[in-house]
Amino acid sequence: MTAKLRLADRTNDIFPILGFLAAMASLATPLGAWLVAIILAGAVVAAVHHAEVIAHRVGEPFGTLILALAVTVIEVGLILTLMQAEPEKALTLARDTVFAAVMVILNLLMGLCLLSGAIRHHEQRFQRTGIGAALATLTVLTVVTLVLPNFTSSVPGPFYSATQLGFVAVVSLILYATFALVQTVRHRDYFLPDGDADGDGVPDAHAPPPSMQRTAISGALLLASLVAVVLLAKNLSPVMGALLADWGAPPAVLGVLIAALILAPEGLAAVRAAKADRLQTSLNLALGSALATIGLTIPAVAILSIVADMPIGLGLDAKSTVLLFLSLIVSVQTLANGRTTVLQGVIHLMLFAIYLFTTFVP
Repeated sequence: MTAKLRLADRTNDIFPILGFLAAMASLATPLGAWLVAIILAGAVVAAVHHAEVIAHRVGEPFGTLILALAVTVIEVGLILTLMQAEPEKALTLARDTVFAAVMVILNLLMGLCLLSGAIRHHEQRFQRTGIGAALATLTVLTVVTLVLPNFTSSVPGPFYSATQLGFVAVVSLILYATFALVQTVRHRDYFLPDGDADGDGVPDAHAPPPSMQRTAISGALLLASLVAVVLLAKNLSPVMGALLADWGAPPAVLGVLIAALILAPEGLAAVRAAKADRLQTSLNLALGSALATIGLTIPAVAILSIVADMPIGLGLDAKSTVLLFLSLIVSVQTLANGRTTVLQGVIHLMLFAIYLFTTFVP
């Protein structure tokens, strides 16, 4: 086991450097698509790993906030890079990616956490106050950014006017910043595991924190990984688009692939936490990522849209709107009483299966 952990650590240390060098080389000469894809995937996994190292050093709930922010930076970088690389496909890319990320988090990730944790521990508990606040914030953000554009009248839906888009971007930032303040400062105890209200981390202590030197190294490698992901995505974008077109896949599938790639490492961390009977940490990761995805991605995309005069469609179609509302309602009911069982996990996984099936077979 120790040898495997050392190999994984070395791999996560190598890929950021390799990715950064490949990204610099790609500015001068095109690289092979498969090589770029492998390095890009490795850089994403390494970025989340090093964010986890930093997160473990600072403890809960700051750790989950840092991890969510790192994942969102990757997502924003990918979206903005792909939008600039292929403006003709930029119209719905942000909407599809954000919606896919929300569905992956609320249904696939949460379902896997609830199911795996319940199978091992039968019933798991968490603090309802913090999770309820996160769900309320997420509901407002998703409806305002992904549903309301279909019902405004300044311009025909699913678009916001430039003024409306700027206003929604500011609202999204204020909501996310307020949630982050509540989570990390003012009401930090609402997001800590039961019995850890003082924040000493004892119930959640599953490994000794990394040293300051290791944390600093991870910080540098995280930055290198983020640069690599953004630059390599620009090289891979035309290949991905052509491949999806050859398969006859709907345009929304690109958003699903981006969300799955970005959230996979963080999802594994959340599932591991649930299996270790740390469901509070799992839910902090899941809902924190969903909030960061909308609260930070939409403002970034809005700025690019306004500055570059690049219209973006944010409003979901009727089918996606129904699935979004269904996911939010079920999530509220699932997390209403502070305890979960196998049933809730299966329900969320089936919701994700419905979303995925209707994406390929609309």
